Amino acid sequence: MAAAGALAIVLVALIASTVADSSPDAVALQALRSGLQDPDGALKNWDPDLVDPCTWFHITCDDNLRVTRIDLGSSNLSGPLSPELAKLDQLQYMEFWGNNIQGTIPEEFGDLKNLISLDLYNNSISGRIPASLGNLSNLKFLRLDHNRLTGPIPRELAGLFQIVVMDLSNNDLSGTIPTTRVFQNIPPGCFANNPRLRGPGQQQGGGTDC
Repeated sequence: MAAAGALAIVLVALIASTVADSSPDAVALQALRSGLQDPDGALKNWDPDLVDPCTWFHITCDDNLRVTRIDLGSSNLSGPLSPELAKLDQLQYMEFWGNNIQGTIPEEFGDLKNLISLDLYNNSISGRIPASLGNLSNLKFLRLDHNRLTGPIPRELAGLFQIVVMDLSNNDLSGTIPTTRVFQNIPPGCFANNPRLRGPGQQQGGGTDC
Protein backbone atom coordinates (compact mmCIF):
# COMPACT_ATOMS: atom_id res chain seq x y z
CA MET A 1 0.00 0.00 0.00
CA ALA A 2 2.85 2.34 0.86
CA ALA A 3 4.43 1.69 -2.55
CA ALA A 4 1.13 2.40 -4.32
CA GLY A 5 0.73 5.61 -2.38
CA ALA A 6 4.23 6.71 -3.26
CA LEU A 7 3.58 5.97 -6.95
CA ALA A 8 0.41 8.06 -6.89
CA ILE A 9 2.31 10.97 -5.37
CA VAL A 10 4.96 10.72 -8.08
CA LEU A 11 2.32 10.69 -10.84
CA VAL A 12 0.59 13.74 -9.40
CA ALA A 13 3.92 15.52 -9.16
CA LEU A 14 4.71 14.70 -12.79
CA ILE A 15 1.35 16.01 -13.98
CA ALA A 16 1.76 19.17 -11.93
CA SER A 17 5.25 19.62 -13.34
CA THR A 18 3.96 19.28 -16.92
CA VAL A 19 1.30 21.91 -16.33
CA ALA A 20 3.78 24.22 -14.65
CA ASP A 21 6.27 23.74 -17.51
CA SER A 22 3.70 24.42 -20.22
CA SER A 23 4.22 27.70 -22.00
CA PRO A 24 1.55 30.38 -21.50
CA ASP A 25 0.83 30.04 -25.22
CA ALA A 26 0.15 26.32 -24.86
CA VAL A 27 -2.15 26.95 -21.90
CA ALA A 28 -4.10 29.58 -23.86
CA LEU A 29 -4.52 27.29 -26.86
CA GLN A 30 -5.65 24.40 -24.68
CA ALA A 31 -8.30 26.68 -23.17
CA LEU A 32 -9.54 27.31 -26.71
CA ARG A 33 -9.52 23.62 -27.59
CA SER A 34 -11.41 22.60 -24.46
CA GLY A 35 -14.43 24.67 -25.53
CA LEU A 36 -14.57 23.67 -29.20
CA GLN A 37 -16.26 20.81 -31.00
CA ASP A 38 -13.84 19.39 -33.57
CA PRO A 39 -15.51 16.56 -35.54
CA ASP A 40 -12.90 16.58 -38.31
CA GLY A 41 -9.91 16.38 -35.96
CA ALA A 42 -8.29 19.67 -36.93
CA LEU A 43 -6.90 19.92 -33.39
CA LYS A 44 -6.10 16.23 -32.95
CA ASN A 45 -2.38 16.73 -32.33
CA TRP A 46 -2.82 19.57 -29.84
CA ASP A 47 -1.27 17.37 -27.16
CA PRO A 48 -1.44 18.88 -23.65
CA ASP A 49 1.60 16.80 -22.71
CA LEU A 50 3.71 18.76 -25.21
CA VAL A 51 4.73 22.02 -23.62
CA ASP A 52 5.74 23.48 -26.99
CA PRO A 53 2.71 24.25 -29.21
CA CYS A 54 4.89 25.13 -32.21
CA THR A 55 4.60 21.57 -33.57
CA TRP A 56 0.79 21.58 -33.42
CA PHE A 57 -1.29 21.63 -36.58
CA HIS A 58 -2.39 25.10 -37.77
CA ILE A 59 0.01 26.94 -35.41
CA THR A 60 2.99 29.06 -36.50
CA CYS A 61 5.67 30.36 -34.14
CA ASP A 62 8.51 32.83 -34.33
CA ASP A 63 12.18 32.13 -33.57
CA ASN A 64 11.47 32.55 -29.86
CA LEU A 65 8.84 29.77 -29.95
CA ARG A 66 6.00 32.23 -29.44
CA VAL A 67 2.76 31.71 -31.31
CA THR A 68 2.28 34.23 -34.14
CA ARG A 69 -0.46 32.58 -36.23
CA ILE A 70 -3.58 30.49 -35.70
CA ASP A 71 -4.84 29.20 -39.07
CA LEU A 72 -8.12 27.40 -38.46
CA GLY A 73 -10.22 28.71 -41.31
CA SER A 74 -12.84 26.30 -42.72
CA SER A 75 -12.08 23.59 -40.16
CA ASN A 76 -15.66 22.66 -39.18
CA LEU A 77 -15.19 23.92 -35.64
CA SER A 78 -18.02 25.02 -33.38
CA GLY A 79 -18.14 26.59 -29.95
CA PRO A 80 -16.88 29.83 -28.40
CA LEU A 81 -13.64 31.76 -28.71
CA SER A 82 -11.77 31.61 -25.43
CA PRO A 83 -10.76 34.94 -23.85
CA GLU A 84 -7.53 33.14 -22.88
CA LEU A 85 -6.36 33.69 -26.47
CA ALA A 86 -5.65 37.27 -25.43
CA LYS A 87 -2.59 35.92 -23.60
CA LEU A 88 -0.96 35.14 -26.96
CA ASP A 89 0.77 38.51 -26.86
CA GLN A 90 2.88 37.85 -29.99
CA LEU A 91 -0.09 36.74 -32.10
CA GLN A 92 -0.31 38.47 -35.49
CA TYR A 93 -2.91 36.41 -37.39
CA MET A 94 -6.09 34.92 -35.95
CA GLU A 95 -7.90 33.02 -38.71
CA PHE A 96 -11.19 31.35 -37.75
CA TRP A 97 -13.24 32.16 -40.87
CA GLY A 98 -15.74 29.70 -42.28
CA ASN A 99 -16.56 27.68 -39.17
CA ASN A 100 -19.54 27.65 -36.82
CA ILE A 101 -17.95 29.70 -34.04
CA GLN A 102 -20.60 30.88 -31.58
CA GLY A 103 -20.80 33.22 -28.63
CA THR A 104 -19.27 36.67 -28.50
CA ILE A 105 -15.95 38.25 -29.44
CA PRO A 106 -14.06 38.44 -26.14
CA GLU A 107 -13.38 41.96 -24.91
CA GLU A 108 -9.90 40.74 -24.00
CA PHE A 109 -8.93 40.52 -27.68
CA GLY A 110 -8.23 44.23 -27.44
CA ASP A 111 -5.02 43.27 -25.61
CA LEU A 112 -3.54 41.59 -28.72
CA LYS A 113 -1.39 44.58 -29.58
CA ASN A 114 0.60 42.76 -32.30
CA LEU A 115 -2.45 41.52 -34.17
CA ILE A 116 -2.42 42.26 -37.91
CA SER A 117 -5.40 40.18 -39.06
CA LEU A 118 -8.60 39.20 -37.25
CA ASP A 119 -10.63 37.05 -39.63
CA LEU A 120 -13.85 35.76 -38.04
CA TYR A 121 -16.17 36.00 -41.05
CA ASN A 122 -18.72 33.33 -42.00
CA ASN A 123 -19.47 32.11 -38.49
CA SER A 124 -22.36 32.39 -36.01
CA ILE A 125 -20.82 34.97 -33.69
CA SER A 126 -23.30 37.13 -31.82
CA GLY A 127 -23.27 40.08 -29.43
CA ARG A 128 -21.55 43.42 -29.88
CA ILE A 129 -18.26 44.33 -31.49
CA PRO A 130 -15.99 45.10 -28.53
CA ALA A 131 -14.86 48.71 -28.36
CA SER A 132 -11.52 47.34 -27.13
CA LEU A 133 -10.68 46.29 -30.70
CA GLY A 134 -9.93 49.98 -31.23
CA ASN A 135 -6.72 49.36 -29.23
CA LEU A 136 -5.26 47.13 -31.96
CA SER A 137 -2.93 49.71 -33.46
CA ASN A 138 -1.26 47.23 -35.86
CA LEU A 139 -4.49 45.78 -37.22
CA LYS A 140 -4.79 45.79 -41.02
CA PHE A 141 -7.57 43.28 -41.66
CA LEU A 142 -10.78 43.13 -39.62
CA ARG A 143 -13.29 40.82 -41.29
CA LEU A 144 -16.37 40.15 -39.18
CA ASP A 145 -18.91 39.85 -41.99
CA HIS A 146 -21.57 37.14 -42.26
CA ASN A 147 -22.16 36.70 -38.54
CA ARG A 148 -24.95 37.66 -36.12
CA LEU A 149 -23.37 40.72 -34.57
CA THR A 150 -25.68 43.34 -33.07
CA GLY A 151 -25.43 46.81 -31.57
CA PRO A 152 -23.62 49.89 -32.85
CA ILE A 153 -20.27 50.07 -34.61
CA PRO A 154 -17.82 51.23 -31.93
CA ARG A 155 -16.46 54.71 -32.62
CA GLU A 156 -13.16 53.50 -31.21
CA LEU A 157 -12.53 51.61 -34.46
CA ALA A 158 -11.98 54.98 -36.15
CA GLY A 159 -8.50 54.97 -34.60
CA LEU A 160 -7.31 51.86 -36.46
CA PHE A 161 -5.01 53.87 -38.70
CA GLN A 162 -3.30 50.81 -40.23
CA ILE A 163 -6.56 49.27 -41.40
CA VAL A 164 -6.73 48.09 -45.02
CA VAL A 165 -9.96 46.05 -44.91
CA MET A 166 -12.79 46.39 -42.37
CA ASP A 167 -15.76 44.26 -43.45
CA LEU A 168 -18.78 44.42 -41.14
CA SER A 169 -21.40 43.53 -43.74
CA ASN A 170 -24.13 40.92 -43.39
CA ASN A 171 -24.79 41.20 -39.67
CA ASP A 172 -27.55 42.83 -37.62
CA LEU A 173 -25.70 45.98 -36.59
CA SER A 174 -27.69 49.08 -35.69
CA GLY A 175 -27.24 52.80 -35.24
CA THR A 176 -25.29 55.18 -37.45
CA ILE A 177 -22.21 54.30 -39.48
CA PRO A 178 -19.25 56.39 -38.24
CA THR A 179 -17.78 58.78 -40.81
CA THR A 180 -14.64 60.09 -39.12
CA ARG A 181 -10.99 59.19 -39.63
CA VAL A 182 -10.49 55.69 -41.11
CA PHE A 183 -14.21 55.30 -41.79
CA GLN A 184 -13.88 57.90 -44.54
CA ASN A 185 -11.92 55.37 -46.61
CA ILE A 186 -14.05 52.26 -46.07
CA PRO A 187 -16.24 51.32 -49.06
CA PRO A 188 -20.00 51.43 -48.42
CA GLY A 189 -20.29 47.74 -49.25
CA CYS A 190 -18.37 46.91 -46.07
CA PHE A 191 -21.51 47.86 -44.11
CA ALA A 192 -24.13 46.39 -46.46
CA ASN A 193 -26.94 44.06 -45.42
CA ASN A 194 -27.29 45.34 -41.88
CA PRO A 195 -31.01 46.24 -42.02
CA ARG A 196 -30.95 48.42 -38.90
CA LEU A 197 -27.80 50.35 -39.78
CA ARG A 198 -28.15 53.92 -41.01
CA GLY A 199 -25.86 55.96 -43.20
CA PRO A 200 -23.50 55.16 -46.10
CA GLY A 201 -23.47 51.50 -47.11
CA GLN A 202 -27.04 50.91 -46.03
CA GLN A 203 -27.92 49.15 -49.28
CA GLN A 204 -29.34 45.67 -48.89
CA GLY A 205 -28.38 44.10 -52.18
CA GLY A 206 -26.14 44.69 -55.16
CA GLY A 207 -23.03 46.84 -55.14
CA THR A 208 -21.83 45.27 -51.91
CA ASP A 209 -18.14 44.93 -52.73
CA CYS A 210 -15.88 45.62 -49.80
